[in-house]
Amino acid sequence: MKIKNIIQTLAICASAGFLSSCDDFLTIKPLNEIVLENYWTEEKDVNSVLNSCYAQLESADCIQRMVVWGELRSDNIEAGSGTSNDIQQILKENLLETNGFTTWDSFYKVINLCNTVIHYAPGVQQIDPNYTPSELRATVAEATAIRSLCYFYLIRTYRDVPYVTEPSLEDDQEYKLPASKFDAVLDSIIRDVEAVSDDAVRTFGLHAHENTTRITRWACYAMLADMYLWKGDYQKCIDYCDLIIDQKIKEYEYELEENPTTLTLELYGKYPLISEAPSKGNTGGNTYNEIFGTGNSFESIFELNFDTEQKVLNSTISSFYGSSSNQNGQMATPSYFTEGLDNNTNEYFRKTDCRFLENIRMESSKNYIQKYVAGSVSYRTSTTTNAIPSVDADLRSNASANWIIYRLTDIMLMRAEAEVELAGDVKPDMEITEDQEQHYRKAFESVIAVWRRGNNMREATRDTLVYDDYASSRMSMEDLVYGERQRELMFEGKRWYDLVRMCRRDGDNSRMISKVVSKFKQDQASIRIRLAAQDALYFPYNRNELKVNKFLVQNPAYKSSDNYEQNK
Repeated sequence: MKIKNIIQTLAICASAGFLSSCDDFLTIKPLNEIVLENYWTEEKDVNSVLNSCYAQLESADCIQRMVVWGELRSDNIEAGSGTSNDIQQILKENLLETNGFTTWDSFYKVINLCNTVIHYAPGVQQIDPNYTPSELRATVAEATAIRSLCYFYLIRTYRDVPYVTEPSLEDDQEYKLPASKFDAVLDSIIRDVEAVSDDAVRTFGLHAHENTTRITRWACYAMLADMYLWKGDYQKCIDYCDLIIDQKIKEYEYELEENPTTLTLELYGKYPLISEAPSKGNTGGNTYNEIFGTGNSFESIFELNFDTEQKVLNSTISSFYGSSSNQNGQMATPSYFTEGLDNNTNEYFRKTDCRFLENIRMESSKNYIQKYVAGSVSYRTSTTTNAIPSVDADLRSNASANWIIYRLTDIMLMRAEAEVELAGDVKPDMEITEDQEQHYRKAFESVIAVWRRGNNMREATRDTLVYDDYASSRMSMEDLVYGERQRELMFEGKRWYDLVRMCRRDGDNSRMISKVVSKFKQDQASIRIRLAAQDALYFPYNRNELKVNKFLVQNPAYKSSDNYEQNK
């Protein structure tokens, strides 16, 4: 495992504003002496390195892996235009330890930066009188949460990974470790985030972008809800979801009182969400424009911020999904999302579903991804011909799209999934119990709110999504929740992880395979075989990591690959 000693350069350059004299400055004195004696002396030094944690998390390598790891193997994605060989091979389920996307260095760089902040910040607080104990606790909370988020990505992708909480400070330090088990890492990061969540800042400022682009208490709660969902502690997941939802309700009530004439929020059931067409207008797209166009919306909990003026660019979106100059990105989406839309026989979307209109751009030969690529969209919410509405999309000419990690509807649907799992199975030949029905009703309450907003429906009398159609079994309710998560969170790096979580719970990959195999036009039988084992849900360790770290043992699903022996 490569955990490089990058802290000195990042920290010193950050404090100097990344000026061109960085290399010359480093030659004045030995690097470790500068850091230990002169650098970690005041709060601004700590903040510089903390900012570097975010900067590294926003790096192209990290964002690319959030997309590739979280979406590429799912039923959402197929090859687009000019697709690289590494992506093509993953799409074919020909995933080898030589593939460039099996490297994890970028995430371990973030982890090492976080470990370094946690290591040095207490000493700085002892010598800087302006750096208060509460500010120190908030700093440690941010760094701990970012580190835990990185490990959460890693275990969902690789299952077992080396777990390090000490910084790499010296060139001769040994950080070749065996992989810790998935459950052990998950338990550790849950404990870590729970220990610091109440120290995290509630708000950093008056503006949304100040409170959604850094770790807040609510971001910690979102992470904990997600982690507990994976752990199978469903009541804890619900508890943390409710903390976030209750806060959003309070924020909505405040906005309703302060800005009633300009408010673009509406209640869907009890949930305040951004309206597709505020004031019951006939033009939709407002939800997309606020969440994905402008960014840092009311619904956002944590997102990574990109700014062309500051030259902080999200090149992953333009490369993978597309842009105004390169409309067809390396990734596209299968035709089954749009087949039969004109007569409403499509199993995924109604033809008026705002998510279809906003997420997907239909071309003659392929469906390309529009989410994140468009800076704004608009369309008529009703047409006299009953045809599919025509969408006017303003595609971005720059790489300025924020990348969203958590938002409110994600939390609502986590809550729905947890309620379904708490209810459990309906026993054969028996009616649903009162307790089960309460859980199922609460799950449906969250799903129908997201669905109504997505279909621009305010009145329950117009619903075509009916509780009784799904409440006969846990499997039907799960399918309902997962289907709504797919529509709502499409292309946001969530779908493959949802399918992995489903397989882990089932102890079987059959349901996932039935969904994913549909995107393969050929060799479906061989794909079913490759995906049958639970080991195959995860990525292999990169060949170079295996060479460097002899403690790592390759995922059994890839030991039998044709290239394994020759690449050892």
